[in-house]
Amino acid sequence: MKKVALHWQIAIAIILAVIVASLTGREAGLGDLTFYAIYAFLGTLFLNALKMIIVPLVTASIISGIANIGNNEGLGKLGGKTIAFYLTSSLLAILVGLAAVNILQPGVGSNLADGLSGDQSVSDVLSKVEGKSTADIVDVFIRMVPPNIIAAAADGQMLGLIFFSLLFGYFLAQSRSPQTDTVRDFFNGLMDIMTLITLWVMKFAPLGVFGLVAKTVADTGFASFKPVLVFFFTVAIALAIHAFITMPLLLKYIGRINPTKHYQAMSPAMLTAFSTASSSATLPLTMECMEEAGVSQRVRGFVLPLGATVNMDGTALYECVAAIFIAQAFGIELSFVQQFTIVVVALLTSIGVAGIPAASLVAISIILGVIGLPLEGIGLLMITDRVLDMMRTAVNVFSDTCATVIIARSEGEKTKLV
Repeated sequence: MKKVALHWQIAIAIILAVIVASLTGREAGLGDLTFYAIYAFLGTLFLNALKMIIVPLVTASIISGIANIGNNEGLGKLGGKTIAFYLTSSLLAILVGLAAVNILQPGVGSNLADGLSGDQSVSDVLSKVEGKSTADIVDVFIRMVPPNIIAAAADGQMLGLIFFSLLFGYFLAQSRSPQTDTVRDFFNGLMDIMTLITLWVMKFAPLGVFGLVAKTVADTGFASFKPVLVFFFTVAIALAIHAFITMPLLLKYIGRINPTKHYQAMSPAMLTAFSTASSSATLPLTMECMEEAGVSQRVRGFVLPLGATVNMDGTALYECVAAIFIAQAFGIELSFVQQFTIVVVALLTSIGVAGIPAASLVAISIILGVIGLPLEGIGLLMITDRVLDMMRTAVNVFSDTCATVIIARSEGEKTKLV
């Protein structure tokens, strides 16, 4: 009997999770054990397993990837292509969001500011984001150079870990002594081991995804979408345009990649990103999908970990739409200069947003502060934030995979997606 592909297993798990959680809610169970507790257990266990392998996987992949490039010219060329693509795709995503929110105008005439509501109170949200300003953009660069790399790894500060790994891999590539050959072999071997561990963990992905999605549905249900339904669909439409029009065009005409084959190959990673709402937690599976697509360790080991931290197309798009939606909800008309400022700040803040659920709320608070909008507007976003977070994370991960195959093709690699 033919084995069901992983992406179909995950898709089936999501459908079952929605159905089952809708029927059970938070209270149903067997005796003292609720089904909700089972969902939470499965989801947390899977998420912890993914987080467990992130640090060694990212470190090994970047160091081995750069060390195997072998010279300054190769590293500079690959790095330049990666940064250029990430900046371009993020800017395109923001412009799509800007067009969508100005055409559909989800906040105009809504009077939502008179009744802020959601799963969390406004005061709870403000307590997390108060005091944020443009100075927090500078903090992105401060976090790139952590005083203690071990502490940064323990705290999940991926930006600092990536920067250190880039430095380590670069200078490892420059050294040709027998001792450093041993170090190079060590990280290549570590990468092979982490790949095997990742494959083992991903066998349990359908169970983990089922738990995560079921818990979300049991928590929020569907009624919470009604007050901001137009905003929800504005973001969803803009994300869809970027994922199904903008990026496929880049795949086809720049990378000479078949978009349909790419969607099929990347679907396990995208579905996992949707269910976990974490691009960092999805990174192990994303790298595995890229390996199966025929992308070399040299390219995927450099481009993907960097993208999981600095390339956030969906997040940048969401930040832009959310800020302008809040302005519309409060009856504030933004000038061209103010909207341009939102575009620039959204691009900058998306670079430093952590690859974890709801991290974009901090970035949005920075944007609101820059253009003088009330922070209370963040309370409007909490109603649908979790589901939109899942959507934009899937777009973030998809953009990373597009960048990886396009750059691999530009480096002369022949992938299986042509």
